[in-house]
Amino acid sequence: RARPNDAKGIETLYGELVGSTHVRVLPERIAELENDTKTALLVLEHEGALHATALLIFCSDVMYGAQPFAVVENIVVSAALRGRGLGTALLQRIEGECIARDCSKIMLLSAIERSEAHRFFERCGFSGSRKKGFVKYRREFRTTSNPVTSSAQ
Repeated sequence: RARPNDAKGIETLYGELVGSTHVRVLPERIAELENDTKTALLVLEHEGALHATALLIFCSDVMYGAQPFAVVENIVVSAALRGRGLGTALLQRIEGECIARDCSKIMLLSAIERSEAHRFFERCGFSGSRKKGFVKYRREFRTTSNPVTSSAQ
């Protein structure tokens, strides 16, 4: 699990993932997540340096009793070490955590243009053909209040 002093390394990896220098990872936010029982910020070190990370979120559900499901976000392996098994090791750790919590499934999204990543996820047993993912970014949220007018709430 990530520690606050991993912030700079995670920030570098996220910069690689999104191609932006505006990414900011705060050590104090990582410290907050250390005690969050529903969130795990994982890191993988290789030869003393941080080279992979993933955010694992456990979501409560009511469909199967109390069985949760998991969402993986911001999974990235440094470009210099891709193809060496680090991503596979990270996903195996994630699966282990999900098995321990009796999760019904693991979901993740991947940018449409990342075909190499898609092939990797499929080799790891994920299916890209069963569901379709949708994303709405904050900049696209409605800016005006639109209260629900029907009785269904």
